[in-house]
Amino acid sequence: MTTHRLRADSADGADRTDRAAARRSLEGLALGDAFGERWFPLFRDRDRASAEIAARVTPAELEWPWTDDTALALALHRVLDECGSVEQDRLASAFALAFDTDQGRGYGHGMHMLLPALLERPQEWRTLAPGLFDGGSLGNGAAMRVAPLGARFAADLAYAAHQAALSAEVTHAHPQGIAGAVAVAVAAGLSVRSELTVTAVARATPEGPVRDGLARAAELPFTTPPREAAALLGSGARVRADDTVPFAVWTAARHRDDLTAALWATAEGFGDVDTTCAITGGIVAARTGVGAVPAEWRERREPLA
Repeated sequence: MTTHRLRADSADGADRTDRAAARRSLEGLALGDAFGERWFPLFRDRDRASAEIAARVTPAELEWPWTDDTALALALHRVLDECGSVEQDRLASAFALAFDTDQGRGYGHGMHMLLPALLERPQEWRTLAPGLFDGGSLGNGAAMRVAPLGARFAADLAYAAHQAALSAEVTHAHPQGIAGAVAVAVAAGLSVRSELTVTAVARATPEGPVRDGLARAAELPFTTPPREAAALLGSGARVRADDTVPFAVWTAARHRDDLTAALWATAEGFGDVDTTCAITGGIVAARTGVGAVPAEWRERREPLA
């Protein structure tokens, strides 16, 4: 595991940090999460959802709660605000506390096993996280929460990638779980810099299935309907980083200046739609903010603490 840490004194950290971009990304992540959650079968059947998305019908629910994607993104955001960089034991404790505060946010099976154990012994992530699923989780959970970190450190993409890896290891020790987080963090950083392309994200991603998926996404024309892109790239149906990140990065790059269009396009892919929309929202909003989305979306989304 990559438990080493880049040295950064206060001046160095200040040079790297863009808190405004991180907050924009966090707001977009939460909006995408809450918006995407509206399209799950819990709220409407697939045929109805497909028709409403195609017609761009805003979900009718007056309240749009967010899920574990945002809960853990908030925890990571707070640790970075307080520490300036990823302090892994503290982050493990913050994740465990977020889970303990509200376990009904839609956490996956692995987090139900891991996070309660970290509440009293956060340092044990070093042995517990690699033990999940015979080698650590390669799920999309580390990727779904990390865009604000990438936005924060956009001035130094190598540092952003390193911090993303540190943040992922606490819960997703498998190399592909980590690669998904690195890819999303770099995408968010590139978004802040107005340099977002799928090719650039693929080049910065560690080798393996996530990078391979991004390479396929980079070759996919933006004229491709999002549903077809999701069928080719995956949209989180297997809840794996390689099955989620390439499509979300593709839709973000496809609509890098239009958060509303990016979220609609991502929803067309279905799959793990709250997570794909959270990733896309965090990437695009790192540049755009959420001010241009419909006012009713912002009003209905659950506030951030």
